[in-house]
Amino acid sequence: MAPQLTIYQRRILIGMVFCVAAFLAVGVKLVVVMGFAPNAAPARRAPPIIFSRADLLDRNGEIIARDLPAGDLYVRPALLKDKSRAAQGLATALNGEVEHLTALLKNKAPSVLIARQVSQADQAKVVALKLPGLEYLRNSKRFYADGRTSAQVIGVTDLDGKGVSGLERGVEAKLRDGSGPVTTSLDKRVQFILAAEAASSMAEFRARAAGGLVLDVNTGEVLAMVSLPGFDPNVRQFAATDSGRNIMVQDVYELGSVFKIFAFTLAVEDHKIQLGESLPIGNGYKIGRFTIHEAEHMPAFLAARDVLAQSSNIGTAQIALRSGGERQRAFLGNLGLLSPLRSELPERARPLYPDHWGVIETATIGFGHGISVSPLSFAAAAASVVNGGRRIAPTFLKHPDDARGEQVVSAATSATMRSLLRYVVTNGTGKKADVPGYDVGGKTGSAEKPGRHGYEAHKLVTSFCAVFPIENPRYLVFVVLDEPHGTKATGGFALAGYTAAPLVAHVVARIAPLLRVQINPITANKKENT
Repeated sequence: MAPQLTIYQRRILIGMVFCVAAFLAVGVKLVVVMGFAPNAAPARRAPPIIFSRADLLDRNGEIIARDLPAGDLYVRPALLKDKSRAAQGLATALNGEVEHLTALLKNKAPSVLIARQVSQADQAKVVALKLPGLEYLRNSKRFYADGRTSAQVIGVTDLDGKGVSGLERGVEAKLRDGSGPVTTSLDKRVQFILAAEAASSMAEFRARAAGGLVLDVNTGEVLAMVSLPGFDPNVRQFAATDSGRNIMVQDVYELGSVFKIFAFTLAVEDHKIQLGESLPIGNGYKIGRFTIHEAEHMPAFLAARDVLAQSSNIGTAQIALRSGGERQRAFLGNLGLLSPLRSELPERARPLYPDHWGVIETATIGFGHGISVSPLSFAAAAASVVNGGRRIAPTFLKHPDDARGEQVVSAATSATMRSLLRYVVTNGTGKKADVPGYDVGGKTGSAEKPGRHGYEAHKLVTSFCAVFPIENPRYLVFVVLDEPHGTKATGGFALAGYTAAPLVAHVVARIAPLLRVQINPITANKKENT
């Protein structure tokens, strides 16, 4: 007779039975799934990298900025036998400095960060070194499809993927709210053309800097903005000639004669002038102890419309004085020229103007001296003058609907100013800005730069503000050249009519067809000005 099992032995036996049964059940299930299930689900892949920053797109859906897979490279120094050879190889693969990498590899820490945001292409170079002790922490790197073309306006992110400049910073919240790509107002085609033409003119006239923008005068959308010199946002190191500064929003300039647009607008609005009336010009205009002179020789008398067309300082000063300082200041303030312009770009500049706005200040501000504004502020104010007289606010986000606000000048004044600006191009200093068929209107600006001992005659800021088509304007192009030099082709002249006006013409001729601006058949056959 077999001995009776104790209670503990019975419990052990029952446990063994359950374990054997469980293992058998699992084994049978695996055999069925792996060998006999016809629709067995495939093995799950590793979860994809989820980027925290959305794409930036141009108005046509083209990629401007996107996060791409990258990795933060770490190394365990203790596993590297030949640290000098490893440092040399890593420096070659990552375009780094041998001395810096050697110091890192000699660190006594168990793990050392070698490089952040290493692209997949560079990771492949590192793998080819076959070094032990390397590992990656998953990350991403911002890639800018157009490189230098739109560097300042788009901006960059830091190594932690946070926007630090340009639209990357300005629309940070939209890029991180999870709602998808952010569509800007920019048109990559227009941006490329503006950048190429600005670079060409900057080189031709040996200017210190150049910039430009294209603005829709009805919607306020900025289709392009360029600032040169630029930089490569895909490279974290600046060359000696690079600049991250966006002169179109961060710098303020005394723009000179292009500012005469506002003196004439105010005088027309307040019925202070008749366009056909004659104004005395002479050789100088005295205001107290000051004498206003012309940049170029002028006749003894000019009709009011020719004061603008020929860009007479003396004539414009007289017109500005008819409006008076108090009215002038209020008018410029209402146009937004006396306060920083706010947009999606975080960069902005405070305008400079006199505390005491007396008679001489009124006269000089009338022709663009004694007041400094950013190019974008000027462009927004000029757009409000020509678009029917309604306030417009620039935007860098796609917004194709008419966004014109309240009237800042009457529609009649706006129409008069458009005809005057066309007259400047057909009969005045802006002839080289004309583009047959597109009816460009505009104004030149040539301002001497202020120095330590007054204005420096041979250091100019030249600009041109163009609007087209002038009868029913849609686009404004504004360009700036900082200290251009005359060439043999210009007879040594560096004034805006020889430098900035041709730049605008080149831009308009290339972008107008892309923007489907209809050609005027009457002016299309007009011979181009050379």
